[in-house]
Amino acid sequence: MKFMKLGSKPDAFQGQGNCVRYVPSDLATDVIVIVGEVKFHLHKFPLLSKSNLLQKLVSRASEESSNEIKLVDFPGGPKAFEMCAKFCYGMTVTLNPYNVVAARCAAEYLEMIEDVERGNLIFKIEVFLNSSILRSWKDSIIVLQTSKSLLPWSENLKVVARCIDSIASKTSVDPSKITWSYTFNRKLATSDKIIENVKNFPEKLESVPNDWWVEDICELDIDMYKRVMYAVKSKGRMDGSVIGEALKTYAVRWLPDSIESLASEVYNKGNKSLVETIICLLPSDKSISCSCSFLLKLLKFAILVGADDSSREDLIDSISLKLDEASVSNLLIPARSPQKTVYDVELVQNLVDRFVAHWKGNANSNIGEKNKMKENDFVLGRGSWLNVGKVVDGYLAEIARDINLTVSSFIELAQSIPESARPIHDGIYSAIDVYLKEHPNLTKAERKKLCGLMDIKNLTTDASMHAVQNEKLPLRVVVQVLFFEQVKSSAGVQAINNCTDGLDTSRNTEENLAEIAPEPRKSLRKQMDSMKIKDEELQKNGKLTKMGSKNRDPVQLLPSRSRRIFDKLWIVGKGHGNGENKSSDTSGSSQSPTSMIQGETKSTSRQRRYSIS
Repeated sequence: MKFMKLGSKPDAFQGQGNCVRYVPSDLATDVIVIVGEVKFHLHKFPLLSKSNLLQKLVSRASEESSNEIKLVDFPGGPKAFEMCAKFCYGMTVTLNPYNVVAARCAAEYLEMIEDVERGNLIFKIEVFLNSSILRSWKDSIIVLQTSKSLLPWSENLKVVARCIDSIASKTSVDPSKITWSYTFNRKLATSDKIIENVKNFPEKLESVPNDWWVEDICELDIDMYKRVMYAVKSKGRMDGSVIGEALKTYAVRWLPDSIESLASEVYNKGNKSLVETIICLLPSDKSISCSCSFLLKLLKFAILVGADDSSREDLIDSISLKLDEASVSNLLIPARSPQKTVYDVELVQNLVDRFVAHWKGNANSNIGEKNKMKENDFVLGRGSWLNVGKVVDGYLAEIARDINLTVSSFIELAQSIPESARPIHDGIYSAIDVYLKEHPNLTKAERKKLCGLMDIKNLTTDASMHAVQNEKLPLRVVVQVLFFEQVKSSAGVQAINNCTDGLDTSRNTEENLAEIAPEPRKSLRKQMDSMKIKDEELQKNGKLTKMGSKNRDPVQLLPSRSRRIFDKLWIVGKGHGNGENKSSDTSGSSQSPTSMIQGETKSTSRQRRYSIS
């Protein structure tokens, strides 16, 4: 910290209580200067030799036969006046970043200018400011902090503007040329470690990060911080990601930790201004510069403190551009009145709709440049959709527990994303399962609409096994799951008989399986490997060996009661579909899938046609 000493005489000021200050001398004091509640008993000569204002006031008081002078609204109060008085007496005065602004404003008030005496207080303070304070990183920040209580004097004297320009200019310096001390605690193993004297220990320190400055300016109040950040951005040399990191650090420093304290009446006004200011300071490319979790947290705060609509709209639009980076916990934003749900489902619906519209707009604009698109751009876009699909399904599973969530809201959000964003339907099935359990009074039509959101062909084996034993699902859905699993199983049996035809036949069988049951390629290859093993066992033993529990047909894993139900539904469906009489239902050509699997291997060689209504 820089400092400057003025004068050489020892400090002789003494006090009598808290309201009287005087200079002991052989000469009696002849003027009383009143500043606030303090009376200064002083001598005219040293004061008049330095202050143009006091010359005028003493002359006027003499005409009125008075020896008292009252200084109204004196900047800096009694302490600032005492520094000026000591300078007039030639006593030692030590200027530092904490008192220099007060001294400068007081000297301006007293008109301690060069016309009165050369080398007056204003001149000396300006030299100290320009040659020392404004060249120091931390001293500039301290001076800017103290100037807030001295407005409008500090503003009119350009002290604030000069400090802000000094700070902004230093943030734009190449990090490799930083030679001054700064605070950087966010990424250090030892907390509260302060880096000092960088130029003396360059070999012991890592390279200076681009965001070295963000923690020091966090000590500024929101108004001064806002002006500094505008100046930093106006320089045009700061990357948006660094601006985003600075705003995040400031928010962490000043926003309350808990939602309760944030929304309390005591802090509400200040927090509202803080949140709105941070939002307006976000870089124009905030969708790139700021993390989605930070933007969502800021949005949550903005809603709780009642920030203006324009701030929230701007924030929502930015979040929607990178919704693929969000997590389910980030999206669990409490709903406000008049909404009856626990979480703000309408807000999430808005975010998803904007994300979809943004991607569709980009896709349409890139149609002409389709051949120029890079392969990694396509992969990134595909990955974004998959991430959004997972987040939406996870969010649906969380809000499904809310008894006030309507079926229409659930369905609308589930249908907001395209089919390509949900290649596997286990997530949406889990959400539907939770909703059915928490809403037992749904009508048959509502259950049907809910279950229509998922495609049973896109369920994994585990999800299918859970679904066929789920009593909450409509019977028709259970039958469809059973049938599809049986078709896959039947396709597998046929593939075993064809495996001996060689590698080409195996590839064709794999393609047939993909047409019947579109599964991931790795899963298909595992299935084909399993089929080849079973074929070898068939050639050795002359019949199919018993498969392990992991490879059993899902239908066989069901309880016997479920298999009987499926057998009846299979027979009835086949009878109605083909118009056959009762006797034909018991014929060998209309055996149910469960009876076929349990039958002899000779029955599997027959050609059968399956149907279900």
